[in-house]
Amino acid sequence: MTLYHFGNCLALSYIPFWIVYKYCGLSEYGAFWKCVQAGGVYALTQLGKMLLLATFFPTSGDYLQDDPDNFSPLQELLKCTVDLIDLIGLSVVMSRIAGKGHTKVLIAGLGWAGAELVLSRLLELWVGARGTEFDWKYIQKSFEANISIVHFLSVTALVWLHSRHDLPKQLVPAVVILIGFHSYKSVICDMISHVLHMYSWSLLAFKAVFSLTMALVVLHIYGGVASLAA
Repeated sequence: MTLYHFGNCLALSYIPFWIVYKYCGLSEYGAFWKCVQAGGVYALTQLGKMLLLATFFPTSGDYLQDDPDNFSPLQELLKCTVDLIDLIGLSVVMSRIAGKGHTKVLIAGLGWAGAELVLSRLLELWVGARGTEFDWKYIQKSFEANISIVHFLSVTALVWLHSRHDLPKQLVPAVVILIGFHSYKSVICDMISHVLHMYSWSLLAFKAVFSLTMALVVLHIYGGVASLAA
């Protein structure tokens, strides 16, 4: 039964990646190893972020699990600032990919999200989902992996838009603001959770709605710029 639960969590986490890879045309480009390379850059950026966090925030932890009442918005905001390194990593990945804009966005975003899943959630699923007791939190972790696909594809599209020299000037502020929302998504969710006492499924639903709403706005801007470039 525990192995069956682990298989369900694994399928829920990974099948959406396969669907995006298969039906967005990446398989036709033979882009698997490029996605793996993007994942390698993700690992390097996370190592750099860990060093920075360990240096400047050595005692920081997850307030939701450790002490929900000891929440410091300023500290969480500063910690999220370190996530701006991801934007540099995504920019480096896309600069090394030859092809059209949508191909660069899909390869970099999918590789980034896939590496995040492997490095952040796979071990936890392997150890926890195979436990003797059923726990819904591992199903939630699998849904979070799906939300991460939307999130990282949106961030990658914004990085690509910001790098475009032909981006209309009236769209620059919107792109920068959206990059800020995505970069500080975790602290926004933490603040909402702290103020409204949203946890577990309600917090997961908020993250899904937040990411999907931002993704639709990004898609609208991206579609307009891509049509002008074509």
